[in-house]
Amino acid sequence: MSRRPTSLVGRLAMAPVLRIPAARRTLVCVLAGACAVLTFFPEHYRAAVSMTPTDPGSLGLSGTLGQLGAGSSVFGSQAALEISLKVARSPYVRAKVVDSLKLDRALGVTPQQANRWIDRKVDVRTLRGGILQVEMDYRDAKFAQTIVRTYAEAVRAQLAEIARGQTSYKRNILETLLSTSSKRFFAAQTAYDNFRLLNGEGDPQGAIQQTALRINALQEQILSKQGEIAALKKFATDDNIQVRRSEAELGVLQQQLAAARSTANTGSTSLGGIVNRSITLEKLQRELDLARNLYQNYKRFLEGTTVEDLASTANVRILEPAYIDPDRQYNIIFAVLGALIVVLGLVIEFYHLRPPLEAVPSLSPAGGDAGASRR
Repeated sequence: MSRRPTSLVGRLAMAPVLRIPAARRTLVCVLAGACAVLTFFPEHYRAAVSMTPTDPGSLGLSGTLGQLGAGSSVFGSQAALEISLKVARSPYVRAKVVDSLKLDRALGVTPQQANRWIDRKVDVRTLRGGILQVEMDYRDAKFAQTIVRTYAEAVRAQLAEIARGQTSYKRNILETLLSTSSKRFFAAQTAYDNFRLLNGEGDPQGAIQQTALRINALQEQILSKQGEIAALKKFATDDNIQVRRSEAELGVLQQQLAAARSTANTGSTSLGGIVNRSITLEKLQRELDLARNLYQNYKRFLEGTTVEDLASTANVRILEPAYIDPDRQYNIIFAVLGALIVVLGLVIEFYHLRPPLEAVPSLSPAGGDAGASRR
């Protein structure tokens, strides 16, 4: 008495239908033929769209956006392709497609089921060169083309929404900074103007130069007056009226020179007073320049957010609009299944041609003939 086959192939080979050669071969041919037919029919069409993430620099806007402080990407240094792929595979994009095409009504299902249907049917993958491709295999070519076109538009819209959200956050910060810098600029301008009005300092550098010229002029007048007095004393005594007048004028000039050279913060024409006032005025000038620069920069950056909003939809560049692949599409699942059936049939045939020793008596209905042939 033979033992029952323990292998999977042996059990299949000993099945009631598969142990009969004609039935077995007919069954394999029918199943393989059905898979071959289903591989080609019903005919499927492949719709695809190719796109790539872009940036303002590739659009020729880097110079303009850089001047407005809007040249950097809102995604920072992260890979734009990975972000685009994550967004493209997100439920939000699929929900946009469902809502745009009313797929839930067209398919007669709920929006959640339509979302899952798109997830199964639409394939989003990356290609070499930073290319993002959306493709779909379906029996209706026009419907598949509409799906992938709407999907690409939904990806672009979602990325634009993210960019506008980041820009809005940036705009709120800049508006706060601009308001603060505007108040600072107004206060610095007022302090600078009031100091100039109170001290009559239209040009502090010019005032210092005028004081230096005045000191030089006084020194020359003193030397001239001293020479005049020396000449008068050669022909007149110290009590001479002209000598005494010249000496008095010399004393006045010397007093004026001493006052002009004074470093004390006294007098509007002294060197010390002018220098001290110019130092204060320069401090006010620096504060005014800083406040003005901050205000102008924040204002320029705020204007840049408007340009960022306008360029937010330029985050994805369509390389190939939605198209139908002209190549014939095959149902790979049925092709693989047919190949497996043929291979399994060949294995069973080989099993019956060269069965294991324990399975020999069971291969022939007579049993005895098979044993005799073995002997």
